[in-house]
Amino acid sequence: MSRPLTGPEREDDPRRVEPGVHNRPVAVEEQRVVTKPARTSAAAAFALAFGVAAFVCVLIVILSPVGLVLGIVGLVLGVFGLRAARRVGITGKGVAIAGLVLSALAIVISIAFAAGMVTVLNNDSAVDRIEQQLDQMRDKLPDHVEVPQP
Repeated sequence: MSRPLTGPEREDDPRRVEPGVHNRPVAVEEQRVVTKPARTSAAAAFALAFGVAAFVCVLIVILSPVGLVLGIVGLVLGVFGLRAARRVGITGKGVAIAGLVLSALAIVISIAFAAGMVTVLNNDSAVDRIEQQLDQMRDKLPDHVEVPQP
């Protein structure tokens, strides 16, 4: 004969009744485990914030040097965030990795942009072409501009 999967006939059911004991339910002791919620590492969160800010600054070309500095700070914070995420009760490994990736991308793009600018500015023929184009654009501007008064 097989035993039921659920109900008062199961041995581990709190409603189980022992035979010959006046049909009283067996007392079951409940244990509750209280755990603290895991905290996200502050370094990991700041690494992500600095990584996003660095990436946005690098995409706005004029702010590329600011993006480089923010990327370096984000990279350092990301490493600290990964180390902190190893400890018990602290999360944020994925957040730290995202911050590291964005910071590294910002640094690479910023260095590539700086290298491109240095290459162009050190090339005399490229500088001459830029000056010629600026002179042509300046010649196309009108001499006098009349602004109507309201």
